[in-house]
Formats: sequence, structure tokens, C-alpha cells
Amino acid sequence: MTSLADEVGPGLTGLEQLKALIESGRSPGIAESLRFSLVEVDEGRAVFEGVPDNHAFNPIGTVHGGYAATLLDSACGCAVHSRLSPTQAYTTLELKVSYHRPMTADTGLVRAESTLISFGRRAAFAQATLTDAAGRILASATSTLLVFER
Repeated sequence: MTSLADEVGPGLTGLEQLKALIESGRSPGIAESLRFSLVEVDEGRAVFEGVPDNHAFNPIGTVHGGYAATLLDSACGCAVHSRLSPTQAYTTLELKVSYHRPMTADTGLVRAESTLISFGRRAAFAQATLTDAAGRILASATSTLLVFER
């Protein structure tokens, strides 16, 4: 089974794959299910955007914390992905999320922006923030990721 990144950019570096993914207009299943998109990528940086609505609500009528965690995890992962060689892959080892303010039906567009902290032979570290359209921080995260040869 090939990955979506390999389908849109076989043999490319991680950054080239992510740029090809954006250009293709295709999204992985998680992004389709939760209705968010990779909108920007550069070396060591990734940005996702989405609008949480009924599909992301918990029973008390606010956006489930998993929505924020998923956007933050995706952003951290893609910041690391942007540094991969054509033979490398990664997986999240740890994700620490802090929730700063709730998301509701009125929150609107949210933006998860991540930067790479460090990239080593076996481990990478990234951080991300999730903000609303006014720039208020909704959640933040740090992530540890395992880098390995495929």
C-alpha cells in the first residue's frame, strides 16, 4: 500500500511531497473527515486551516478537544515531514496539548501553525498554536516524533 504523499510525489523530499499534495488538491482521510486542509508549507513550517461546526461538536455543544489536537498533531507532523529525505518517514511519539479557550459554533476559521524546533537522526521536535481569525490562541502543542528509514 502506498501513502497519499507517495502517490502525489514518489521519490521526492518531504517538502516536495507536501507541496505536490497541496497542488493536487487531494487530502488524506482524516482531513476530509474533520474538514481541514494543509494550506501552507515551507521547510520546518506547516499551516492547516478548518472551520469546526456540527461535525466536531461534543455533547455539550462545544468543539471536541480532539479536533484541536488533530489539527495541532497534523501541523507538527507536517513541519517534520517537510525535512524528510525521500527515504525517511516519521510517526508521532508524544503530543502535549494545552487548551486555552473553547471553540464554539461562532469560532469560525481556525489556523494551526507549526514550526520545527529540532530535527535529529532519530527524533524531531515541533511546536504549534491553534488560533482563531482574530489571532487569539485557542490551543497549543508540543510534539516529539520518531524519524526512521522506510
